[in-house]
Amino acid sequence: MFASQATSHTQTDSNTYTPFVLDHINTCIDNVTTVKHVKHFPNQKPWMNSEVRLLMKARDAAFKFGDTEDYSRARVNLKRGIRKAKQAHKLRIEDHFHNNSDPRRMGKGIQTITDHKPSIQSLPTSNAFLPDELNHFFARFDKGVIHHTRNADPSTAVHPISLSTTEVHSALSRVDPRKSAGADGIPGRVLRACADQLAQVFTDIFNLSLAQATVPICLKTTTIKPVPKHSPAECLNDFRPIALTPIVMKCFEKLVLSHLIACLPPTLDRHQFAYCLNRSTEDAISTAIHLALTHLDNNNTYIRLLFIDFSSAFNTVVTSKLTAKLSDLGICTSICNWIMDFLTNRLQSVRLGNHLSSTQGCVLSPLLYSLFTHDCVLRHNSNIFIKYADDTTVVGRISNNDESAYREEIQSLSAWCSMNNLTLNATKTKELIVDFGKSNSSRHSPIYINWSEVERVSSFKFLGVHISENLSWHLNTSTLVRKAHQCLYFLRRLKKVHLSPPRSCTTFTAA
Repeated sequence: MFASQATSHTQTDSNTYTPFVLDHINTCIDNVTTVKHVKHFPNQKPWMNSEVRLLMKARDAAFKFGDTEDYSRARVNLKRGIRKAKQAHKLRIEDHFHNNSDPRRMGKGIQTITDHKPSIQSLPTSNAFLPDELNHFFARFDKGVIHHTRNADPSTAVHPISLSTTEVHSALSRVDPRKSAGADGIPGRVLRACADQLAQVFTDIFNLSLAQATVPICLKTTTIKPVPKHSPAECLNDFRPIALTPIVMKCFEKLVLSHLIACLPPTLDRHQFAYCLNRSTEDAISTAIHLALTHLDNNNTYIRLLFIDFSSAFNTVVTSKLTAKLSDLGICTSICNWIMDFLTNRLQSVRLGNHLSSTQGCVLSPLLYSLFTHDCVLRHNSNIFIKYADDTTVVGRISNNDESAYREEIQSLSAWCSMNNLTLNATKTKELIVDFGKSNSSRHSPIYINWSEVERVSSFKFLGVHISENLSWHLNTSTLVRKAHQCLYFLRRLKKVHLSPPRSCTTFTAA
């Protein structure tokens, strides 16, 4: 039905076909959905229900009319109703811990019991010009970038990826219903509940997009929700952009990227620990510490760890250079063209309260960024790169006070970043020196990046683990002890609400 309306001269246009489908889904949602507004006050007790409210009104009415007997009876009924409501609330809380395979539900139960209230960061919604200012700021990296034409080399042309209905159905059925809808307005719970009915039509849309190497504009439109990094936000850089893309496009992207990963060699970048099979943050941390300890076993040696920070790494990748690198890796032309179309001519708007900015800009994928940096290789064997997506660490193994290889490595990395449009943030880049020598306090000269001195720190949180300059675990252990105290606090609160011991044990183990 939709394809026939979007077909012209026996060719279906994905930019016409897709909006027809999305509009029809939204129409069906509007026809069957009932909107209900419920007031919830900050000081409202979690066990409060409609029955208790009616009993409170009856008590207040008896007090107002001065009927002592009715007032006494109403108070007794209210106390009985409150006990009943608390008991029902207790059973609901225990139900949160009944299914051990759902940690999110367990965490929500813990927050309810401990009266956890997340910090509310206020946004200046009164400024109607702020959304446009933020939108121009978030899209500043895409200005002035020249997007090259698509590759049409017939020698590398192969059949495009073809997705099956089973794959699409599996992706739709795994959608998290709690995820916010994107600019298309289709919530995740609809896609998940109606996966059987929508799988075929979205399979047609996805395969049409891959065959034409174009992504429908409506699926590339993004709504940006700014979140303050700290309160109060003093400048535009104090806001973190949270992109709300259409959930359908997220499913589509995951399917394409799974095929893309299958085309890549397993030993593409041995220094990259993200998005690699059988690799994780623990492997990256273990590798860095093992290299340091092994080198320090030798005489007259020390380690310099440079934790590099990039300024908006995902947003500064040049699309034409990315697709050229993907082509060099053997990725077929049709997929390279599809990725180029996916990353270019994107529309984004910033929503702040009731104000909405104009649309522009783009947002890039962390996986594509990892592929973009695969050719950032070492020049000296005495140094090691530890990469985890955009987190890059240079491990310099220094012997006999000769730091020439380490400093040349940093200069080479800085030059590579300049050639690939990446910006090293010297202010947030930190260096940690591990030196067990006798005169290790003043003999180490600082590192400079773009004429800015890199700050030397005594400890750094590396991929979630605190590493100290003496390689002791005291700081990291203290952090874990604080978390253990939090677990004990949870147990005390669980005991206070008379949660059964098996449920309390499950909570402690999960925490």
